[in-house]
Amino acid sequence: LRCSCRRWGGLVEPGGSLRLSCAASGSIFRINDMGWYRQAPGMQRELVASITAAGSTRSTRYADFVKGRFTAFRDNAKNTVYLQMNSLKPEDTGVYYCNANIVATGVNYGVDYWSKETLVTVSS
Repeated sequence: LRCSCRRWGGLVEPGGSLRLSCAASGSIFRINDMGWYRQAPGMQRELVASITAAGSTRSTRYADFVKGRFTAFRDNAKNTVYLQMNSLKPEDTGVYYCNANIVATGVNYGVDYWSKETLVTVSS
């Protein structure tokens, strides 16, 4: 089982947009919560957004610092979660990670999986 993160776009100027996607693969029975975290230089990793298996807007929560700017959504058929980032600010710069709680085929409990880091740089 693994989570692979992809960044759609490169260096972004302030006010710009970027989309991240993260696809889980392997012997998956079910994916529970999926989410995005980030770690700014010199800071601890922090939650950006999380979304439950239902994937509705009511089941998604955001950190205060991204509310109204970022949107997390998932495609359960593709085992993929996305993070659409708009109105980016320099302080959004950091390493982003995807997290997924995955129940593998043949087991009855979920395990957290993390993607490798994806660097997001917001700069003029």
